[in-house]
Amino acid sequence: MATVTLDRLGKRYAGGGAPAVQDVTFEVAHGEFFVLLGPSGCGKSTTLRMIAGLEAITEGTLAIDGKRMNEVPARDRDIAMVFQSYALYPHMSVYDNMAFGLRRRAMPKAEIDRRVRVAAAILGLEPFLGRRPHALSGGQRQRVAVGRAIVRDPKVFLFDEPLSNLDAALRASTRQELIRLHRRLGATMIYVTHDQVEAMTMGDRICIMDHGRVAQIGAPLDVYRRPATTFVAGFLGSPPMNLLPATVADGRVRLGEATLTLPARVPEGPVTLGVRPEDLVPVPEGPLRGEVVAVEPLGAETILSLRLPGVERELMLRAGRSAPAGLGERIALVAPHDAIHLFDAATGCRLT
Repeated sequence: MATVTLDRLGKRYAGGGAPAVQDVTFEVAHGEFFVLLGPSGCGKSTTLRMIAGLEAITEGTLAIDGKRMNEVPARDRDIAMVFQSYALYPHMSVYDNMAFGLRRRAMPKAEIDRRVRVAAAILGLEPFLGRRPHALSGGQRQRVAVGRAIVRDPKVFLFDEPLSNLDAALRASTRQELIRLHRRLGATMIYVTHDQVEAMTMGDRICIMDHGRVAQIGAPLDVYRRPATTFVAGFLGSPPMNLLPATVADGRVRLGEATLTLPARVPEGPVTLGVRPEDLVPVPEGPLRGEVVAVEPLGAETILSLRLPGVERELMLRAGRSAPAGLGERIALVAPHDAIHLFDAATGCRLT
C-alpha cells in the first residue's frame, strides 16, 4: 500500500490552448479507494496517466509515499494499471497473459506460478487458466486484466474506466467483484469513471473534475447531499438536481410565481435554487404548483416533469410506483428546508 499525493498538478499540451489539467491537488491515503469522476474531456484520465507515468507532468508535483515521481519512469513507479480495453495477448492462455509481465522481470518460475494461481483464485479464474481470450466472456477478460495487475503486487492500482465496455448487467456484477477485491487486498486504488453509480457505490472518496480542475472532493454521500457548485449538483444524481433561476428579496426566495421561505440567510439578488427530485413531496396544498407535462413509469418509481408558472425550466419529481398525478393535471409540492440548496447565479458556487 502507498499514499499518492498530487500538489497543483498540471498538464499543458504543446500548441494547445487551455491546459488539459490544472492545479489538481489531493492525497490518496493508504488502502483508500479513490474515484476520479467527471464527463468526457474533464481531465480525469490525463490525471491518471500522469500518475502512471504515461503522460509527462507539466506543472506541480506527484509523490508516492513522499518520494517525488515526476521524473521517475513508469516501469519504476511500482504501479499497475488496468485499461478500458482488456489489452490481452490473443495467442496466449489466461495463465500466460497473467504471467507475462513477471517473466519479463526474470522472476523465479515457482513464484510466478504461486502468484498467478493466487490471483486466479481471488478472481474465480481457476477453471479458465488454459483458455485463450477469444474463449472468454467480456467480464472474464476484464478479470484477467485485473489479475495481470494483481500478480505484480504493486503499491498502487490504477483503473481507467475498466467497466465501460461491459453491458449493464455485467457492469453491476463486475463492480461488486472489484469492491470485494479492494476489501480483500486492502490496496490503494485510484479509479477513473464517468459513471456516477460506480463512483457512489465504489469510492471511499470521490473527486469530481470539470474542465481540468477539481470541482469537489469528499465522501460520496457528502458530495451528493452538499454539492459545492451547480456543476456538481447537476452531474450527480439521476435524474439530476433541479436547478431553477430564482431571486432572493425580503428574506424570501421568488421562484416564478411561487414564494418560498429561505433555509438560511443569504444575500439578496439572483440565485439558482436547487432541489433533488426525491426531496419534493406531493401535498394537497403547497407553495409549488405545476402542471404535469411528462410521466415516465420505471417500475420501481415514476419520474414526473412539471411546468411551474413563470419558470422556463421543467421541475423533475421522483415519485413512488404510482404517479400522484396524470399528464396535464396540476399538482402541489413542498420541499423541506434542509433539502433546498441556493447557489450564486453568476459563479454557480454554493450559498447555503
